[in-house]
Formats: sequence, structure tokens, C-alpha cells
Amino acid sequence: MKVYILPNRVTLVGKAWQIRHKLKQYSKEYTTVQEWITATKK
Repeated sequence: MKVYILPNRVTLVGKAWQIRHKLKQYSKEYTTVQEWITATKK
């Protein structure tokens, strides 16, 4: 499972079940993708 976070997008690479699991994890911490990208840049 790989997660690439770029200034304007997030790319998840892996099997479908891995991506669903990772999105559920991140959805508990961040409401929007923009919040996720901003928090990661710090």
C-alpha cells in the first residue's frame, strides 16, 4: 500500500480492500482531502 500526497491531490495505490481500509482510517481524522493535504505538508 502506497500513499502519495501531492500539493493538489492524494493518490492511493494498493488492493481495493487496502484502499477502503486506509480511507476509513483517514476519514476519522480529516473531514476533507484539503485538510489531509494541509496537515501533511507541515
